[in-house]
Amino acid sequence: MHKSIYNLIQIEKEIQSNIINLDTITKSPKIIAVSKTHPIDSILPLINHGHLDFGENKVQEAIDKWSDIKNKKNSIKLHLIGRLQTNKVKFALKIFDYIHSLDSEKLANKISDEQIKQGKKPKIFIQVNIGNEEQKSGINKERLDDFYKFCKNLNLDIIGTMCIPPNNGNTEKFFFEMSKVNQKLNFTELSMGMSGDYLEAIKNRATYVRVGSKIFGSRA
Repeated sequence: MHKSIYNLIQIEKEIQSNIINLDTITKSPKIIAVSKTHPIDSILPLINHGHLDFGENKVQEAIDKWSDIKNKKNSIKLHLIGRLQTNKVKFALKIFDYIHSLDSEKLANKISDEQIKQGKKPKIFIQVNIGNEEQKSGINKERLDDFYKFCKNLNLDIIGTMCIPPNNGNTEKFFFEMSKVNQKLNFTELSMGMSGDYLEAIKNRATYVRVGSKIFGSRA
């Protein structure tokens, strides 16, 4: 068995054993295998194993790596987990099924225009700056209601929110806060948690977790 498949199976077992007694969890979260910087040869074993959700953070890298594979296997879902620049939107929509990093009105307008041109409507998470950190992208939670209404008026398919909490030792506190914000907007999907904290995220209702190094090992 390939190491990445073994790692994924162990993560799935760990998640199931941790959520089995949690009444707040109604479905198993999706594991996004973060394949950024890893060559396609390292990813193929997971694809052949049947895993469908993969994450990339650069548009051009995703196009180069995934175009042929997605043409052959359209059940694969590719998630953009990095920041999206407006000048890359038309290329992003050609390859990505999910965008986890909508963080401005300008970007929302650009995605709206482009999805009309391409006839393709990606599923989108609004990135929330849950810690109000100046150095991080995202919508402050105080603006979230208005921003969501703005996006709905553009006919964007907003399915939930995404956050990367401050790295200050209070990760679970911010996960809990993000869960409450998400529920207030009646979203059923929540993208948060990475290799080091996905269990805490899932306990706070994360439905998508981004796991890279625990599946593939250190980045290339």
